[in-house]
Amino acid sequence: MLKKLRVRNLAIVEESEAAFGDGLTVVTGETGAGKSVFMGALALALGARADATDVRDGAKEARVEAEFALAPADAATAAVFAVLDEQGLPPCEDGLLLVRRVISAAGGSRVWVNDAAATVQTLKALGAKLVGVHGPNDHLALADENRQRELLDAYGATPTEAYARAWGDLSSLRAERDALSEGGDVAEECERLRYAVSEIDAAGLAEEDETELPARHAEAAHAAEFVEDARLATEALGGDEGSAANAFAAARGAFARMAKYHPLADEWARTLDALAVEAQELSRSVDEAASRADADPEAFAALDERLSLVMKLKRKYAVRTVGELLALRDTRAERLADLEGRDAKIAALDGKIAAAEAVVAKTGAALSAARKKAGAKLCKLVTQELHGLGFLQAGFSVALEPRPADATGLDRVVWFFEPNPGESARPLAAIASSGEIARVMLAVQAVLAEHASLPVMVFDEIDSNVGGETGRAVGLKLRAVARHRQVIAITHLPQTAAHGTRHFVVSKAVSGGRTRSAIREVSAAARVDEIARMLGGAGDVVRRHAEELLLQATQ
Repeated sequence: MLKKLRVRNLAIVEESEAAFGDGLTVVTGETGAGKSVFMGALALALGARADATDVRDGAKEARVEAEFALAPADAATAAVFAVLDEQGLPPCEDGLLLVRRVISAAGGSRVWVNDAAATVQTLKALGAKLVGVHGPNDHLALADENRQRELLDAYGATPTEAYARAWGDLSSLRAERDALSEGGDVAEECERLRYAVSEIDAAGLAEEDETELPARHAEAAHAAEFVEDARLATEALGGDEGSAANAFAAARGAFARMAKYHPLADEWARTLDALAVEAQELSRSVDEAASRADADPEAFAALDERLSLVMKLKRKYAVRTVGELLALRDTRAERLADLEGRDAKIAALDGKIAAAEAVVAKTGAALSAARKKAGAKLCKLVTQELHGLGFLQAGFSVALEPRPADATGLDRVVWFFEPNPGESARPLAAIASSGEIARVMLAVQAVLAEHASLPVMVFDEIDSNVGGETGRAVGLKLRAVARHRQVIAITHLPQTAAHGTRHFVVSKAVSGGRTRSAIREVSAAARVDEIARMLGGAGDVVRRHAEELLLQATQ
């Protein structure tokens, strides 16, 4: 339960603290006194969005602290411990969960849980395990069919998870099939791919077409000039009549004569002999190359055609090398194989989809049956609660209308309300009276409260638009809910406030030119004064009426 709430420099609250207890706690006060500020403070402690404008004028920061006492061996306590463990936060000492939030006037906020830094998301996770807040506009949400379905599922603990898994599997398979079916004319694409692969395969390409083919083509293109130049070179280099041979002979004779008087001449002669041998080897190499040169026009034509084919394929498929062309061929062959196997894949998926649809139908039927059972029980209990709230002849029903399967099941869930016998039952969304819908909402929450695991429930003026005897009925109902968990009710009705086991009053005062709001617990005479104020005035008659309300509430 919520034990303490401390607020500092939040809106018109300079500093205030409230200590709460078991049972039904009511909070009252004049309009504008600051009840909404304290509700906002609790919301901040539960992870609500913070705004720098919430900080009191002139203060650097606002601070909210909440202290929760956790019951041992309780489902909510186990859930809180799980969140703390998951986030690596300190455990609760003596069963106390401490939450602190600081909002800066410069923007942003900081969070601590059990004196360790935490995040707003962690606060939200903890708050969801501890506190349920129901405001005056909850009836608007209650009129939404999605909310009705969610509440019914929560109340009946229906097998929504099993259905969700089945629907998720089916949706994934359908998406996979749709993806395979997309992409336009598959036959046309297959034909294009098949032609590209066959065209590249027919070319018989190899890496040599990138390196050797251009060189061989260039050589063949100039074969005649090469043979003629080679002939001239070999003539100059080779044989006894070659110009090189004549030059070597002349130089050899000169070195022989020079050897008589110069010691290096013999070495020069030996070097010259070596050069002569190299020249002869060079002549033979050129001659052999010339003999291999192919000046055949047909051979050149074949090379030219081959090179033209390679260049044409490169341009056509927008690649730079033969290697890229071969890689493109492989990619298109893989795509072709994938497309050609698509029909088989689709057929296999169709089989899986049929099986998944059967699972959806089975789990959906189980979900519908559970909803029908839960709906019948909910109808009976809510109708009883409505009788206690002044609708003595009212009826409440839950209709399940079959519809095609979707993510939520096989049903459309609609709640109906029949205020008086003989009148047609109407969907909650069609109820015009805010007083009626508020009481329906309270009746539903009273039933759900007995089955919820939340240890704290906060009702913020849910008795708006009702009064008199109905207000007393609302108070009784809130007290009944408080038998199962801590209930905090902000109310404007004296008939409701009289049923609180503890009573807090929010008031504001002006001092030193500043408005300050505070919350304090009242009892005995001070509580009679507050009930009398809520009844509309002062005086002995009003006070006696207030005393009677308090006395009746204890009986």
